[in-house]
Amino acid sequence: MLSYQHGYHAGNLADVHKHALLAWVLDYMAAKDKPLSYLETHAGRGLYRLDANEARKTGEAAAGILRLGQAFAPDHPYIRAIDGLRAGHGMMTYPGSPMIAAHLLRQSDRMTLAELHPQEHAALVAVLGQRARIEKRCGFELAQAICPPQPRRGVMMIDPSYEQKGDYARLPKFVAAIHRKWNVGVILLWYPILEAGPHGAMCDQIRALQPEAQVFEARFEPIREGHRMIGTGLMVLNAPWGMAEEAARITTLMGAQ
Repeated sequence: MLSYQHGYHAGNLADVHKHALLAWVLDYMAAKDKPLSYLETHAGRGLYRLDANEARKTGEAAAGILRLGQAFAPDHPYIRAIDGLRAGHGMMTYPGSPMIAAHLLRQSDRMTLAELHPQEHAALVAVLGQRARIEKRCGFELAQAICPPQPRRGVMMIDPSYEQKGDYARLPKFVAAIHRKWNVGVILLWYPILEAGPHGAMCDQIRALQPEAQVFEARFEPIREGHRMIGTGLMVLNAPWGMAEEAARITTLMGAQ
């Protein structure tokens, strides 16, 4: 099934948490004068419009980045990436994680992105085809095929839509397999926190296989009646030094009105 399109949710509270932490990780890693690999299993289209009908229909960006953008310091890497995108594409655009990576990584760093949805893939190629290797392929399969990447130092973002319920059961073994192949990679797994709590068993299984994994979560009220998301989480293997403190700062910031 390929029905999910992130345009309805771009810039929401989950994106703020996920992307701010991703930006911090990439900025931290790029500070060292060694090349990086950046891999993403479910890349999306890379660039979103917050004034599009999809975004206005849900109102999620209004409760997310449009409310919280000013709460970040102007020099935070997340804001630098947003400002870099908007300088070229307009004030109502928002970067997906591939575009955040493109703004924060150096030309010597390699980006490999997977996106299976035909329309999202075409849009991604249009905006990042000159910067990244982009494949219309299952991201799980691509990650298995190219790990360990070259350069070996790097970051992987695993960000499925979870519209296929089997993803929750699949991810613990997938993360463990990637970590075995690429034990130096910083691996970030995003998951939604829903009222029914389907992430719980998945996280427990990953921690059983990878006791060193760190978990960073932020909880919030549903933004509209019937909305089941009550939080967002990142599980991280090989988290850089200081990430726990940065995650606490971002969680506190997200509570600001």
